[in-house]
Amino acid sequence: MEPCGPRECELDPDNTGFIAVENFTSLVEHHELQLDPSKLDMLLALVQSNEEGQVCYQELIELMSSKRSSSFRRAIANGRRTLQREILLDETGLGLYKRFVRYVAYEILPCETDRRWYFHQNRLCPPPVFIAIVTIVQIIVFMCYGIMLNKWVLQTYQPDFMKSPLVYHPGHRAQVWRFFSYMFMHVGLEQLGFNALLQLMIGVPLEMVHGILRISLLYMAGVLAGSLTVSITDMRAPVVGGSGGVYALCSAHLANVVMNWAGMRCPYKLLRMILALVCMSSEVGRAVWLRFSPPLPSSGPQPSFMAHLSGAVVGISMGLLILRSYEESLQKQCSWWVIVFSFITFLLFAIFWNIFAYELLGVQIPPPP
Repeated sequence: MEPCGPRECELDPDNTGFIAVENFTSLVEHHELQLDPSKLDMLLALVQSNEEGQVCYQELIELMSSKRSSSFRRAIANGRRTLQREILLDETGLGLYKRFVRYVAYEILPCETDRRWYFHQNRLCPPPVFIAIVTIVQIIVFMCYGIMLNKWVLQTYQPDFMKSPLVYHPGHRAQVWRFFSYMFMHVGLEQLGFNALLQLMIGVPLEMVHGILRISLLYMAGVLAGSLTVSITDMRAPVVGGSGGVYALCSAHLANVVMNWAGMRCPYKLLRMILALVCMSSEVGRAVWLRFSPPLPSSGPQPSFMAHLSGAVVGISMGLLILRSYEESLQKQCSWWVIVFSFITFLLFAIFWNIFAYELLGVQIPPPP
Protein backbone atom coordinates (compact mmCIF):
# COMPACT_ATOMS: atom_id res chain seq x y z
CA MET A 1 0.00 0.00 0.00
CA GLU A 2 1.37 3.41 -0.92
CA PRO A 3 2.46 5.78 1.89
CA CYS A 4 -0.30 8.15 2.93
CA GLY A 5 -0.20 11.93 2.67
CA PRO A 6 -0.37 14.26 5.69
CA ARG A 7 -4.14 14.66 5.66
CA GLU A 8 -4.75 10.97 4.96
CA CYS A 9 -2.39 9.95 7.79
CA GLU A 10 -4.29 12.24 10.12
CA LEU A 11 -7.63 10.64 9.22
CA ASP A 12 -6.32 7.10 8.67
CA PRO A 13 -3.19 6.72 10.83
CA ASP A 14 -3.00 2.94 10.34
CA ASN A 15 -3.25 3.31 6.55
CA THR A 16 -6.12 0.81 6.36
CA GLY A 17 -8.16 2.68 3.77
CA PHE A 18 -10.94 3.37 6.30
CA ILE A 19 -11.68 6.30 8.61
CA ALA A 20 -13.02 5.74 12.11
CA VAL A 21 -16.35 7.39 12.91
CA GLU A 22 -14.73 9.49 15.63
CA ASN A 23 -12.16 10.92 13.22
CA PHE A 24 -14.81 11.55 10.62
CA THR A 25 -17.10 13.35 13.09
CA SER A 26 -14.22 15.54 14.20
CA LEU A 27 -13.46 16.36 10.56
CA VAL A 28 -17.08 17.41 9.90
CA GLU A 29 -17.22 19.56 13.05
CA HIS A 30 -13.90 21.36 12.55
CA HIS A 31 -13.45 21.49 8.77
CA GLU A 32 -12.49 24.88 7.32
CA LEU A 33 -14.24 24.52 3.96
CA GLN A 34 -17.94 25.16 3.40
CA LEU A 35 -19.48 21.84 2.49
CA ASP A 36 -22.47 21.62 0.20
CA PRO A 37 -25.47 20.62 2.39
CA SER A 38 -26.30 17.77 0.02
CA LYS A 39 -22.75 16.43 0.23
CA LEU A 40 -22.83 16.64 4.01
CA ASP A 41 -26.06 14.64 4.10
CA MET A 42 -24.51 11.99 1.87
CA LEU A 43 -21.33 11.82 3.96
CA LEU A 44 -23.39 11.34 7.10
CA ALA A 45 -25.38 8.67 5.30
CA LEU A 46 -22.15 6.80 4.62
CA VAL A 47 -21.25 6.91 8.30
CA GLN A 48 -24.61 5.71 9.57
CA SER A 49 -24.87 2.95 6.99
CA ASN A 50 -21.66 1.27 8.13
CA GLU A 51 -22.16 -1.23 10.93
CA GLU A 52 -18.42 -1.42 11.70
CA GLY A 53 -18.17 2.29 12.43
CA GLN A 54 -15.83 3.02 9.52
CA VAL A 55 -15.94 5.16 6.40
CA CYS A 56 -14.07 4.19 3.24
CA TYR A 57 -11.47 6.89 2.60
CA GLN A 58 -11.84 6.57 -1.19
CA GLU A 59 -15.62 7.03 -1.00
CA LEU A 60 -15.05 10.17 1.09
CA ILE A 61 -12.64 11.56 -1.51
CA GLU A 62 -15.00 10.76 -4.39
CA LEU A 63 -17.92 12.52 -2.75
CA MET A 64 -15.79 15.54 -1.84
CA SER A 65 -14.55 15.78 -5.45
CA SER A 66 -18.08 15.33 -6.92
CA LYS A 67 -17.17 12.10 -8.72
CA ARG A 68 -19.91 9.64 -9.52
CA SER A 69 -20.63 7.34 -6.59
CA SER A 70 -23.68 5.29 -5.63
CA SER A 71 -22.55 4.63 -2.05
CA PHE A 72 -24.77 7.27 -0.48
CA ARG A 73 -27.75 6.00 -2.45
CA ARG A 74 -27.21 2.47 -1.21
CA ALA A 75 -26.96 3.75 2.35
CA ILE A 76 -30.28 5.57 2.21
CA ALA A 77 -31.97 2.79 0.24
CA ASN A 78 -31.07 0.35 3.00
CA GLY A 79 -33.28 2.36 5.35
CA ARG A 80 -30.56 3.17 7.87
CA ARG A 81 -31.07 6.88 7.55
CA THR A 82 -33.85 9.20 6.42
CA LEU A 83 -33.22 12.63 4.99
CA GLN A 84 -33.73 15.30 7.62
CA ARG A 85 -34.02 18.37 5.44
CA GLU A 86 -37.29 19.51 3.91
CA ILE A 87 -38.12 18.40 0.38
CA LEU A 88 -37.26 20.66 -2.53
CA LEU A 89 -40.82 21.86 -2.99
CA ASP A 90 -40.47 23.72 0.31
CA GLU A 91 -37.44 25.75 -0.82
CA THR A 92 -38.26 29.48 -0.78
CA GLY A 93 -36.62 32.60 -2.14
CA LEU A 94 -35.33 30.91 -5.30
CA GLY A 95 -34.51 32.78 -8.49
CA LEU A 96 -36.09 31.98 -11.85
CA TYR A 97 -33.30 29.63 -12.94
CA LYS A 98 -33.24 27.70 -9.67
CA ARG A 99 -37.01 27.31 -9.80
CA PHE A 100 -36.65 25.86 -13.29
CA VAL A 101 -33.93 23.50 -12.03
CA ARG A 102 -36.27 22.38 -9.23
CA TYR A 103 -39.00 21.77 -11.81
CA VAL A 104 -36.59 19.69 -13.92
CA ALA A 105 -35.54 17.69 -10.86
CA TYR A 106 -39.14 16.74 -10.07
CA GLU A 107 -39.91 16.15 -13.73
CA ILE A 108 -37.07 13.73 -14.40
CA LEU A 109 -35.78 12.13 -11.19
CA PRO A 110 -37.83 9.66 -9.08
CA CYS A 111 -35.77 9.81 -5.86
CA GLU A 112 -35.70 12.74 -3.43
CA THR A 113 -32.02 12.11 -2.71
CA ASP A 114 -31.18 12.33 -6.39
CA ARG A 115 -33.33 15.42 -6.78
CA ARG A 116 -31.54 17.19 -3.96
CA TRP A 117 -28.11 16.14 -5.24
CA TYR A 118 -28.94 17.42 -8.73
CA PHE A 119 -30.48 20.64 -7.38
CA HIS A 120 -27.39 21.54 -5.36
CA GLN A 121 -24.89 20.38 -7.99
CA ASN A 122 -26.50 21.93 -11.06
CA ARG A 123 -24.56 24.66 -12.84
CA LEU A 124 -25.28 26.76 -15.91
CA CYS A 125 -22.18 25.35 -17.61
CA PRO A 126 -22.24 23.26 -19.66
CA PRO A 127 -25.71 24.21 -20.94
CA PRO A 128 -28.01 21.66 -22.64
CA VAL A 129 -26.85 22.52 -26.14
CA PHE A 130 -27.28 19.26 -28.08
CA ILE A 131 -31.07 19.18 -28.31
CA ALA A 132 -31.18 22.95 -28.89
CA ILE A 133 -28.65 22.79 -31.75
CA VAL A 134 -30.39 19.82 -33.40
CA THR A 135 -33.75 21.61 -33.23
CA ILE A 136 -32.36 24.88 -34.61
CA VAL A 137 -30.65 23.08 -37.53
CA GLN A 138 -33.86 21.18 -38.31
CA ILE A 139 -35.84 24.43 -38.40
CA ILE A 140 -33.23 26.18 -40.57
CA VAL A 141 -33.12 23.28 -43.06
CA PHE A 142 -36.91 23.17 -43.23
CA MET A 143 -37.13 26.93 -43.79
CA CYS A 144 -34.54 26.76 -46.57
CA TYR A 145 -36.39 24.00 -48.43
CA GLY A 146 -39.76 25.63 -47.78
CA ILE A 147 -38.58 28.87 -49.39
CA MET A 148 -36.81 27.08 -52.24
CA LEU A 149 -39.77 24.78 -53.03
CA ASN A 150 -42.50 27.26 -52.04
CA LYS A 151 -44.16 24.39 -50.21
CA TRP A 152 -44.67 24.05 -46.44
CA VAL A 153 -46.74 20.85 -46.12
CA LEU A 154 -46.25 17.41 -47.66
CA GLN A 155 -42.89 18.47 -49.06
CA THR A 156 -42.06 14.90 -50.08
CA TYR A 157 -44.52 15.29 -52.98
CA GLN A 158 -42.13 17.85 -54.47
CA PRO A 159 -39.60 15.93 -56.64
CA ASP A 160 -36.77 18.35 -55.82
CA PHE A 161 -37.22 17.62 -52.11
CA MET A 162 -36.27 13.97 -52.54
CA LYS A 163 -33.13 14.99 -54.46
CA SER A 164 -31.68 16.42 -51.26
CA PRO A 165 -28.37 14.81 -50.19
CA LEU A 166 -29.79 14.63 -46.65
CA VAL A 167 -32.74 12.29 -47.37
CA TYR A 168 -32.23 8.58 -46.81
CA HIS A 169 -33.16 6.76 -50.03
CA PRO A 170 -32.59 3.01 -50.57
CA GLY A 171 -31.00 3.80 -53.91
CA HIS A 172 -28.39 5.94 -52.16
CA ARG A 173 -27.74 3.69 -49.15
CA ALA A 174 -24.02 3.52 -50.04
CA GLN A 175 -23.82 7.16 -48.94
CA VAL A 176 -23.46 6.38 -45.25
CA TRP A 177 -24.17 9.89 -43.94
CA ARG A 178 -27.77 9.62 -45.13
CA PHE A 179 -28.48 7.10 -42.33
CA PHE A 180 -28.03 10.06 -39.95
CA SER A 181 -28.67 13.22 -41.98
CA TYR A 182 -32.30 12.33 -42.76
CA MET A 183 -33.18 13.59 -39.26
CA PHE A 184 -32.84 17.18 -40.52
CA MET A 185 -35.51 16.73 -43.23
CA HIS A 186 -39.26 16.70 -42.53
CA VAL A 187 -42.42 15.85 -44.45
CA GLY A 188 -43.94 19.20 -43.62
CA LEU A 189 -44.64 21.85 -41.03
CA GLU A 190 -46.80 19.55 -38.91
CA GLN A 191 -44.13 16.86 -38.54
CA LEU A 192 -41.43 19.42 -37.79
CA GLY A 193 -43.62 21.14 -35.19
CA PHE A 194 -44.49 17.87 -33.47
CA ASN A 195 -40.89 16.65 -33.32
CA ALA A 196 -39.43 20.00 -32.29
CA LEU A 197 -41.99 20.46 -29.51
CA LEU A 198 -41.46 16.97 -28.08
CA GLN A 199 -37.69 17.00 -28.20
CA LEU A 200 -37.51 20.42 -26.57
CA MET A 201 -40.05 19.63 -23.85
CA ILE A 202 -38.53 16.25 -23.01
CA GLY A 203 -35.00 16.37 -24.42
CA VAL A 204 -33.82 19.60 -22.77
CA PRO A 205 -34.75 18.51 -19.19
CA LEU A 206 -33.24 15.08 -19.83
CA GLU A 207 -30.01 16.65 -21.10
CA MET A 208 -29.89 19.02 -18.13
CA VAL A 209 -30.02 16.06 -15.73
CA HIS A 210 -28.14 13.30 -17.56
CA GLY A 211 -25.67 15.32 -19.61
CA ILE A 212 -24.94 15.83 -23.28
CA LEU A 213 -23.01 12.58 -23.82
CA ARG A 214 -25.75 10.24 -22.62
CA ILE A 215 -28.66 12.06 -24.25
CA SER A 216 -26.86 12.60 -27.56
CA LEU A 217 -25.96 8.89 -27.57
CA LEU A 218 -29.58 7.95 -26.95
CA TYR A 219 -30.91 10.35 -29.60
CA MET A 220 -28.40 9.33 -32.28
CA ALA A 221 -28.89 5.64 -31.50
CA GLY A 222 -32.61 6.13 -32.14
CA VAL A 223 -31.90 7.96 -35.41
CA LEU A 224 -29.50 5.26 -36.66
CA ALA A 225 -31.79 2.43 -35.58
CA GLY A 226 -34.65 4.14 -37.44
CA SER A 227 -32.93 4.26 -40.84
CA LEU A 228 -31.40 0.78 -40.46
CA THR A 229 -34.76 -0.74 -39.49
CA VAL A 230 -36.40 0.82 -42.54
CA SER A 231 -33.63 -0.54 -44.78
CA ILE A 232 -34.47 -4.04 -43.46
CA THR A 233 -38.25 -4.02 -43.06
CA ASP A 234 -39.43 -1.48 -45.67
CA MET A 235 -36.73 -1.79 -48.29
CA ARG A 236 -38.28 0.42 -50.96
CA ALA A 237 -39.10 3.38 -48.75
CA PRO A 238 -37.10 6.55 -48.06
CA VAL A 239 -36.88 8.11 -44.59
CA VAL A 240 -37.14 11.73 -43.44
CA GLY A 241 -37.64 13.36 -40.05
CA GLY A 242 -36.10 13.09 -36.60
CA SER A 243 -38.80 10.79 -35.25
CA GLY A 244 -36.35 7.96 -34.45
CA GLY A 245 -34.44 10.14 -32.01
CA VAL A 246 -37.54 11.87 -30.66
CA TYR A 247 -39.31 8.58 -29.93
CA ALA A 248 -36.16 7.24 -28.26
CA LEU A 249 -36.24 10.17 -25.83
CA CYS A 250 -40.00 10.03 -25.27
CA SER A 251 -40.27 6.27 -24.77
CA ALA A 252 -37.29 6.27 -22.40
CA HIS A 253 -38.83 9.03 -20.30
CA LEU A 254 -42.29 7.46 -20.25
CA ALA A 255 -40.86 4.06 -19.36
CA ASN A 256 -38.85 5.64 -16.56
CA VAL A 257 -41.98 7.31 -15.19
CA VAL A 258 -43.89 4.00 -15.25
CA MET A 259 -41.05 2.03 -13.64
CA ASN A 260 -40.73 4.63 -10.86
CA TRP A 261 -44.37 5.67 -10.62
CA ALA A 262 -44.51 5.94 -6.83
CA GLY A 263 -41.38 8.09 -6.63
CA MET A 264 -42.17 10.52 -9.45
CA ARG A 265 -43.50 13.88 -8.28
CA CYS A 266 -44.22 15.55 -11.63
CA PRO A 267 -47.74 17.11 -11.58
CA TYR A 268 -50.63 15.42 -13.42
CA LYS A 269 -48.37 12.55 -14.45
CA LEU A 270 -51.21 10.20 -15.42
CA LEU A 271 -52.98 12.78 -17.58
CA ARG A 272 -49.74 13.87 -19.20
CA MET A 273 -48.74 10.28 -19.95
CA ILE A 274 -52.10 9.58 -21.58
CA LEU A 275 -51.82 12.73 -23.72
CA ALA A 276 -48.26 11.84 -24.73
CA LEU A 277 -49.26 8.31 -25.74
CA VAL A 278 -52.24 9.61 -27.70
CA CYS A 279 -50.09 12.16 -29.55
CA MET A 280 -47.36 9.65 -30.31
CA SER A 281 -49.87 7.04 -31.49
CA SER A 282 -51.59 9.62 -33.68
CA GLU A 283 -48.26 10.58 -35.25
CA VAL A 284 -47.47 6.93 -35.99
CA GLY A 285 -50.96 6.43 -37.44
CA ARG A 286 -50.53 9.46 -39.65
CA ALA A 287 -47.16 8.14 -40.87
CA VAL A 288 -48.74 4.76 -41.71
CA TRP A 289 -51.53 6.52 -43.62
CA LEU A 290 -49.07 8.60 -45.64
CA ARG A 291 -46.98 5.50 -46.39
CA PHE A 292 -49.76 3.28 -47.73
CA SER A 293 -52.62 5.66 -48.65
CA PRO A 294 -51.06 8.97 -49.69
CA PRO A 295 -53.61 11.74 -50.31
CA LEU A 296 -51.93 12.78 -53.55
CA PRO A 297 -50.22 10.86 -56.36
CA SER A 298 -46.43 10.86 -56.09
CA SER A 299 -43.49 9.70 -58.14
CA GLY A 300 -42.34 7.10 -55.60
CA PRO A 301 -42.98 5.45 -52.23
CA GLN A 302 -43.66 7.72 -49.29
CA PRO A 303 -41.35 7.81 -46.23
CA SER A 304 -41.58 4.83 -43.89
CA PHE A 305 -43.04 4.85 -40.38
CA MET A 306 -40.72 2.15 -39.03
CA ALA A 307 -38.28 4.74 -37.69
CA HIS A 308 -40.87 5.71 -35.07
CA LEU A 309 -41.17 2.15 -33.79
CA SER A 310 -37.47 1.37 -33.76
CA GLY A 311 -36.77 4.63 -31.93
CA ALA A 312 -39.27 3.59 -29.27
CA VAL A 313 -37.54 0.22 -28.88
CA VAL A 314 -34.17 1.94 -28.44
CA GLY A 315 -35.67 4.24 -25.83
CA ILE A 316 -37.24 1.44 -23.80
CA SER A 317 -34.07 -0.68 -23.85
CA MET A 318 -31.02 1.58 -23.92
CA GLY A 319 -32.74 4.77 -22.78
CA LEU A 320 -34.45 3.31 -19.75
CA LEU A 321 -31.12 2.03 -18.40
CA ILE A 322 -29.47 5.41 -19.02
CA LEU A 323 -32.20 7.29 -17.18
CA ARG A 324 -32.22 4.85 -14.27
CA SER A 325 -28.45 5.20 -13.83
CA TYR A 326 -28.28 8.80 -12.71
CA GLU A 327 -24.88 9.49 -11.07
CA GLU A 328 -23.86 5.88 -11.68
CA SER A 329 -21.30 4.61 -14.16
CA LEU A 330 -22.85 2.71 -17.06
CA GLN A 331 -19.60 0.88 -17.75
CA LYS A 332 -19.84 -1.01 -14.45
CA GLN A 333 -23.28 -2.45 -15.21
CA CYS A 334 -23.58 -5.81 -16.93
CA SER A 335 -26.98 -4.94 -18.40
CA TRP A 336 -25.44 -1.92 -20.17
CA TRP A 337 -22.91 -4.12 -21.98
CA VAL A 338 -25.67 -6.58 -22.92
CA ILE A 339 -27.61 -3.73 -24.55
CA VAL A 340 -24.49 -2.35 -26.27
CA PHE A 341 -23.64 -5.83 -27.59
CA SER A 342 -27.21 -6.26 -28.86
CA PHE A 343 -27.12 -2.89 -30.63
CA ILE A 344 -23.74 -3.65 -32.23
CA THR A 345 -25.04 -7.05 -33.35
CA PHE A 346 -28.06 -5.37 -34.95
CA LEU A 347 -25.76 -2.80 -36.57
CA LEU A 348 -23.53 -5.48 -38.12
CA PHE A 349 -26.55 -7.44 -39.31
CA ALA A 350 -28.02 -4.32 -40.92
CA ILE A 351 -24.72 -3.55 -42.67
CA PHE A 352 -24.54 -7.02 -44.20
CA TRP A 353 -28.24 -6.84 -45.07
CA ASN A 354 -27.75 -3.57 -46.95
CA ILE A 355 -24.75 -4.97 -48.81
CA PHE A 356 -26.15 -8.34 -49.90
CA ALA A 357 -29.92 -8.70 -49.27
CA TYR A 358 -31.21 -6.29 -51.89
CA GLU A 359 -29.59 -8.21 -54.74
CA LEU A 360 -30.26 -11.66 -53.28
CA LEU A 361 -33.96 -10.89 -52.77
CA GLY A 362 -34.28 -9.09 -56.11
CA VAL A 363 -35.88 -6.02 -54.56
CA GLN A 364 -36.98 -3.50 -57.17
CA ILE A 365 -35.83 -0.19 -55.76
CA PRO A 366 -37.43 2.94 -57.20
CA PRO A 367 -34.83 4.91 -59.16
CA PRO A 368 -33.00 7.47 -57.03
CA PRO A 369 -34.15 11.04 -57.69
